[in-house]
Amino acid sequence: MKKVAVIGATGFVGTQVVKELSNRGYQVEAIVRDASKVQQNDNVKAKSVDVNNIDELAEALKGNDAVISAFNAGWTNPNLYDDFLKGSINIETAVEKSGVNRFITVGGAGSLYIDGKQLVDSPDFPAEIKPGATAARDYLNKIKENNTLDWTFFSPAIEMHQGTAGIRTGKYRTALENPVFDKNGRSVLSVEDVAVVLADELEQGNHIRQRFTAAY
Repeated sequence: MKKVAVIGATGFVGTQVVKELSNRGYQVEAIVRDASKVQQNDNVKAKSVDVNNIDELAEALKGNDAVISAFNAGWTNPNLYDDFLKGSINIETAVEKSGVNRFITVGGAGSLYIDGKQLVDSPDFPAEIKPGATAARDYLNKIKENNTLDWTFFSPAIEMHQGTAGIRTGKYRTALENPVFDKNGRSVLSVEDVAVVLADELEQGNHIRQRFTAAY
C-alpha cells in the first residue's frame, strides 16, 4: 500500500496526516477545496475537489490504495451539523464508487462513552462544538451499516485540540468505546500523534469495521 488520498488535507488534522504519511514514504494525494494551499513535492500532489460532488470526488480517488478523511465542515459554520453529516456521507459514497476498499475517517470524541453515556449528551459538553460532535456521532451510527468498505472510524482523545500540540512521541494507548485516560485523569493526544495513530492503523489494520480511540 503506497498511494493514499487524504481528504481535508489542509485542515488541523489533515495537515499532520499528510506530513506523517509523506515522511513514511507514501505517495499522498491531497484532496482539498483549493490545491494552491498545499505544499506539493515529490511525495505530495494536490487536487481541488468539492466533497459534495460525488462523481468528481470518486474520480479523484481512483487508483489510490486507501482513503483517509479528515473532513471538517468548519467549527464556526452555522450549518455545521447538516454540512458535516452530508459531507461525510458523500465522501463514503464516493470512496465506494471509486473502487477503493480501505477507508479511515476521523470523527469526534463526543460519541465515546463514560458510565454508559456518550460525552456529547452530557450537560457540560461545550455548546459551540455540540453540532459537529452530534453529526460525527450520527455519522458513526451510519457507517456501521456499511458492509462493503474496510472502514475504520477514529475518535481522537477528548483534549486533542487543547493537548500537547507540537509534540510527536509515537506512543499512545488505544480503546474502542471509552476514552483512554492518563494517571492524571486526562484524555490527551497531540494532533501530531493523531497522525501517527492513523498511519499505524493504515499499516496494521487493527480496527477494520470498528471505531477506536487513542490517547497517552
